[in-house]
Amino acid sequence: MSDMEINKVLTQMRALSGTLGLPETGLAQPAPAAGSPTFGKILEQSISKVNEQQAVAQSLTTGFQTGTNTASVAEVMVAMQKASLSFTAMTQVRNKLIEAYQEVMNMPI
Repeated sequence: MSDMEINKVLTQMRALSGTLGLPETGLAQPAPAAGSPTFGKILEQSISKVNEQQAVAQSLTTGFQTGTNTASVAEVMVAMQKASLSFTAMTQVRNKLIEAYQEVMNMPI
């Protein structure tokens, strides 16, 4: 990875941590507050959003094919592309999480 790509990723991570209200620096982080979202909850919400997008795309496609809704071809195609893109992004996140897990597991103690 080049320095430019690393800086871009760091910038994105800092922006994301700012939106989630997480501290930007420091190795020791405080325990999460009772009302703050956990990693598992955020992941669960993301997966459900991807599922919702796929369901919307499927219903628009089915409605267009049967002629029961008034959606245009462009609306159906945009919905399908959104669902496809979000699924691809989710798959890439999963792959990176698995890669990070394997890297941590292979670290010497």
